[in-house]
Amino acid sequence: MEKMHPGNEKSSSTSPSVPISSQSYTENLVEILPTREGWSSPLILYKNFWIRSSMQNSFMRVQDNFKPRSNDVILATHPKCGTTWLKALAFAITNRSRYTFADHPLLKQNPQELVPFIGLQGGDLEYAETLPSPRLLATHLPLSLLPPTVSTDGCRIVYLCREPKDAFISRWYFDNRMIKGDPINLDKAFTMFCEGFSPFGPFWDHYLQYWNESLKRPHEVLFLKYEEIVLDPLKVVRKLACFLGVPFTEEEESRGVDEEVVRFCSFEALSSHGVNQTGGVEGAGGKVFVEFSSLFRKGKVGDWVNHMSTEMGEKLDLLVEEKFKGSGLKF
Repeated sequence: MEKMHPGNEKSSSTSPSVPISSQSYTENLVEILPTREGWSSPLILYKNFWIRSSMQNSFMRVQDNFKPRSNDVILATHPKCGTTWLKALAFAITNRSRYTFADHPLLKQNPQELVPFIGLQGGDLEYAETLPSPRLLATHLPLSLLPPTVSTDGCRIVYLCREPKDAFISRWYFDNRMIKGDPINLDKAFTMFCEGFSPFGPFWDHYLQYWNESLKRPHEVLFLKYEEIVLDPLKVVRKLACFLGVPFTEEEESRGVDEEVVRFCSFEALSSHGVNQTGGVEGAGGKVFVEFSSLFRKGKVGDWVNHMSTEMGEKLDLLVEEKFKGSGLKF
């Protein structure tokens, strides 16, 4: 069985090595790009997507400096769509012959550490180069901001999205925990979200880029919805294992290994681990500290009704219907 390797057990604090000319070009470009205030931090419009100004240098260098390998697996998500859950599942599935559940890295490290982001949070580009193949990596970047070779050299991509109303509420809660000062106004944030002014937004373009890629390359791009995992996690775990090239054997299924992966990576199990209750990681180049506990709020489907008005829900539903019309993608 092909095995993945832990992502960030030897974290690197160095920045990616970038030629001076390339860095100067990036800095000059930033000065002329459109900017605006986001609901929690300034945003810069880069190639039709809004990214946080505090992270633009890291993200803008990915397309030219990240070197995909043909056997890479990239877990791509729009923020707050189940990233931590997907990382845990993929790591547990691909490493199941390497670790026992009694002494597993997920008991000691958060999934965000074990599966490093491309260009961020201990997963900088230089560090990614040191990882042995096959690599398990993650990104929030839209497909168009990744190197073209991701689509041409055989990389496998697992994309996870979420019903937009729940995704918005989860992001709003998360950002409120990250900022210092007055809480983010829900109505203001909602308006920006619907206009596409949110980190890695517009969300509809983010979803559609990976959706269309999955239609073109179904054997190399697996498109999942958060709600699918909640509804039938065992079915998705088996599907994910097959896609990753490490399907569960009949003997494993008879022993309930697939069911144990589901239980071990459940919201309840992951959120109960001590590391996920007290630990954390620096983000945005050390400008913020993300508590691991903030990555586990409720994990429920339909929680938006407890925070948004019926009118807001209807407005976002109409927007989703308009933006995804004719694509085949529905929620």
